[in-house]
Amino acid sequence: MNKTLVNIDLMGLTDAQVLTLLGEEGYNDLPSAKPRNVFSIAFSVCREPMFILLVACGVIYLLLGNKQEALMLLGFVFVVMGITFFQERKTERALEVLRNLSSPRACVIRNGVQKRIPGREVVRGDIVMLVEGDRVPADAILLQSTSMTVDEALLTGESVAVRKLVSDTAQMQIAAPGGDDLPYIYSGTLVVQGKGVAQVLSIGVNTAIGRIGKALSSIQPETTHIKLEITKVVKLASIAGFALAAFVAVWHGFIRHDWLNGFLSGITLAMAILPEELPVVLTIFLGLGAWRMAQKNVLTRHVPAIEMLGAATVLCVDKTGTLTQNKMELVQFCASDSMFEVEHKQETDLPETFHETLEFAVLASHRDPFDPMEIAIRECGLKLLADTEHLHGDWQLVDDYPLTKELLAMSRVWKSHHNAHYIIAAKGAPEAIIDLCHLDAKTKQKIIQQVNTLAEKGLRVLAVAKAKFIEKTLPEIQHDFEFEFLGLTALADPIRPSVSAAIKEAYNAGIRVVMITGDYPATAMNIARQIGLQSPDEVITGAELSGFTDLELQARIKTVNIFCRVAPEQKLKLVNAFKADGEIVAMTGDGVNDAPALKAAHIGIAMGGRGTDVARESASLVLLDDDFSSIVGAVKLGRRIFDNLRKAIAFIIAVHVPIVGLTLIPVMLGWPAVLMPVHILFLQLIIDPVCSIVFEAEPEEADVMQRPPRLSSARLFDFNLLKHGLLQGALLLVVVLAMFGFTLYRGMGADEARALTFTTLVLANIGLILTNRSWSKSALATLKSPNPALWWIISGALVILSLVIFMPEPSRLFSFSQLHLDDVALSGLVAFAIFGLLEIFKSFRTSISKIKKRTA
Repeated sequence: MNKTLVNIDLMGLTDAQVLTLLGEEGYNDLPSAKPRNVFSIAFSVCREPMFILLVACGVIYLLLGNKQEALMLLGFVFVVMGITFFQERKTERALEVLRNLSSPRACVIRNGVQKRIPGREVVRGDIVMLVEGDRVPADAILLQSTSMTVDEALLTGESVAVRKLVSDTAQMQIAAPGGDDLPYIYSGTLVVQGKGVAQVLSIGVNTAIGRIGKALSSIQPETTHIKLEITKVVKLASIAGFALAAFVAVWHGFIRHDWLNGFLSGITLAMAILPEELPVVLTIFLGLGAWRMAQKNVLTRHVPAIEMLGAATVLCVDKTGTLTQNKMELVQFCASDSMFEVEHKQETDLPETFHETLEFAVLASHRDPFDPMEIAIRECGLKLLADTEHLHGDWQLVDDYPLTKELLAMSRVWKSHHNAHYIIAAKGAPEAIIDLCHLDAKTKQKIIQQVNTLAEKGLRVLAVAKAKFIEKTLPEIQHDFEFEFLGLTALADPIRPSVSAAIKEAYNAGIRVVMITGDYPATAMNIARQIGLQSPDEVITGAELSGFTDLELQARIKTVNIFCRVAPEQKLKLVNAFKADGEIVAMTGDGVNDAPALKAAHIGIAMGGRGTDVARESASLVLLDDDFSSIVGAVKLGRRIFDNLRKAIAFIIAVHVPIVGLTLIPVMLGWPAVLMPVHILFLQLIIDPVCSIVFEAEPEEADVMQRPPRLSSARLFDFNLLKHGLLQGALLLVVVLAMFGFTLYRGMGADEARALTFTTLVLANIGLILTNRSWSKSALATLKSPNPALWWIISGALVILSLVIFMPEPSRLFSFSQLHLDDVALSGLVAFAIFGLLEIFKSFRTSISKIKKRTA
């Protein structure tokens, strides 16, 4: 039953040796990441051009006396500083969770005495005592073991515990985790069965879990494409705006010899050109997007990842706990040449033929099991054998025979009050149970065929046998019992019900799904076929992966969608290979082993319910309900956000063209000024909430999940967007500028012409909002889509405009003459004509786009 290495000193280290090792190698901790303080983060944020411009705009508004606008812009600086501070803290929190997980209490032998110490005080060379339920405090090699199995799921991702056996030939240099019958145990893993004595080989950052923490701390989150692009556009536009504003101020001063008004004209033009809405819009879109995702059970931990969702091209999926439920279920029985599949979703009556097989499978398991397979057997027994004579809660356990490397079967000996003899229940590997039962060749061959049939389905198969023993003294080995073969039990980690539909929708959206798992190829391929994964017969193993160069790997990943027996470092290597191939990578996972890949991916998606703290801290998004289909909903929302962001930016461009033109051209032509700072501030009351709130709330376009992801190189400010915004803005500018010139030509005063032109511009902007709500539907069709903020903003703008043009005091502040109803009607008619032309232009553009798609 027991195995011990010979010539091992189990007296342990002395106190002097421990102090020396602590001084040389330190504590059994992961290295602490020194967090940057608030002032350091604030300084780094303030150096970014985007936020310098926000502060500059705020100061300008403050100097002009508009405190509300100034405070709003300055407030956004602190909001973004808070988001950046959150990101700086993320790595530290992940490492802190790893430290807590890797430092349990430990039972060690020192000076020949057994004592319990904090896990962080374990040193290399310590002798550690381990029993069922203990967390391993450091990487170690077994010196003694009795029926030991260990759950290494947090390192390998696999829910089935692995056997541990002492080896006479083991090297004192630890090997990679995963696989049965190895003598090595790993920090943070859980002993689910048996007991053992081990010698510590590695502590802290040198352990397997420590290397994961080291990988986490070395990965830096990437700045998103959109943030970089908006930063560049804002910087260029601001430089051009200030230069042009300075030119206008000097021009006005020299030509008209009025430097004060020249300075005011320059400031007005600077206010018209400065694109302060862009960084604000991005922040609000992503912030509200995070709120919307939370309503759909997706928690956003890294806000910029939202805009990356719409560009995701590859979804790397960890099988265990993501595609499957990360637990074992007993799904099939085989006995007396009959098969029976267990339906866990509904009430199942187990045929009498299989009662004894399940009964003795339960008896061969622990009453309070840690092992996932024994838990599944016990749960199935309690469910299917309830109210039968096959459950024996009053039987007494007399002895047990643990599995060994020579015989992969375990037996438990029971005593009943009703029988004088012992009852023995055995379960284990089919070949071991067949050996115990001494079956003839024909029966053995038949059972092996049944085992192969079940194994091809990706199931884990255990055989069950029973025996009676009348003598009082139990034998030394299991072979001395006369066992009777009962049948086979097959277990599986069940697939999540929503996975198949979610993967199908991902394919429709042009997103490739890749399975990365530590499991065996047969199991992975079977799962792939069940969920509808493409190319389910092509597999690359971890061993093959290790032999690939970076270029070879990039070539192979183009066609292979299943990667098996993969170590944590290799998951990170795969994510980086996809990124190097130009893919936008989303990675899902729930274990510590997934954390580096989650952080390295463009979008890391952790499971909230079953996921570890380390995975959640390292991910960009967390699925609160662990529902794989929520990922598809998140992608859909990400695409909607990007679409609506483009609409908002096109509106910003279009609305700024007439503002800039009406500020610059009259100065250059020697006309009276059309727009003054107060007018631009009024327009900002419409522009800011429209582009940040109204467009953000717009529903997705009908084809949002029927088109491929946008290219990773695709620009937000591409030619089509600029052309769209500039053409719309040019149309508005030409019409309102012509109206201003025409009214001056007819002899109207400057104040009356200004009022008429401004009214037309405001009404035309409302038409611009309505036409840009959707680029595929008419404005009339979009009225069916609810958007309360739109109507509140339009109503507010019309009310304030009415007060300005009809009330004497506001009119004076705006340098207007009061307008009559027929003047307003004329403005409305011109604005409606502009709106009609915009709709015709949109209809023509949509038709051209459809023709291109059909001919593509």
